[in-house]
Amino acid sequence: MKAIIVFPGQGTQYVGMGKNFDQTYFDRANSAVSYDLKSIMLEGPADTLKLTENTQPAIVAHSLMLWDKLQPILSKKGISVEKVLGHSVGEYAALAAAGVLSFEDAVRAVHFRGKFMQEAVPAGKGTMYAILKQDQDIIVKACKMASNTDESVQPANFNEPNQVVISGDRSACEAAIKHMEELSGGRVKAIELQVSAPFHCALMKPAEEKLETVLRELKFNSPKFSYIANIDANEYPAGTESETIIKNLLKQVCGSVLWTQSVQSLQDDALVIECGPGKVLSGLIKKINPNIRVISLDNETGFDEVEAL
Repeated sequence: MKAIIVFPGQGTQYVGMGKNFDQTYFDRANSAVSYDLKSIMLEGPADTLKLTENTQPAIVAHSLMLWDKLQPILSKKGISVEKVLGHSVGEYAALAAAGVLSFEDAVRAVHFRGKFMQEAVPAGKGTMYAILKQDQDIIVKACKMASNTDESVQPANFNEPNQVVISGDRSACEAAIKHMEELSGGRVKAIELQVSAPFHCALMKPAEEKLETVLRELKFNSPKFSYIANIDANEYPAGTESETIIKNLLKQVCGSVLWTQSVQSLQDDALVIECGPGKVLSGLIKKINPNIRVISLDNETGFDEVEAL
């Protein structure tokens, strides 16, 4: 039997995450970021955990704790890992699971990734909207129509067929929604997201440039098994050169997360295990392809379901 392991992104964090895991993990995470991430994960407050520079390492650390617990169970059951993929920051956890990055380097990288993203755009300049039940071609076209040399907007996350998140300058986002209404001939359901910065858009360029310096200082290995990259939804095989992986991670900062397209590349009878806080990805995957079986580990029955395979 083979399994595909998926790792969630920002928005899945909660106070108390990782509370049942060994202190050693928290010591390693604290060492990686040089502050007390453990107390933020276990005790909050939620507003501090929600800060991007804390959220991202917290999610990756928790995801990798679950991954370490999962591995011996898979081995015992004779289940091999076919491939890994992660949503946005979850891609770093996926790569760590594939042996590309150490636990410490993955946590350190995403702490700086979050910090640089937060610093990239002045407060209020940008925003993100979730666009629901709208033709994706119309969304893409409307974003192009609303963008110019001074301001821009683009699809940030293709989460599932009926949910695309757009990101960019506030006025460009609002103009894009109006263009969608004109193109579709109806009212567009658009929900502004309560985010601290407009992620996965051109405004993140300063963060991409700063992140490159950090990534170049880390040790990247070739993956032990294949991974699907957010930026193009392509599968990169075991043994892929580290330079290719670094470039994919850098492009991801300003590029779209092609989650829908990535999941659509999986076979109908795939077994997917969600390894990280919450079960957001399980919900998205079921909307993309209801035939795929998904097990979420961050609940009381998740590991029991794997044991029962």
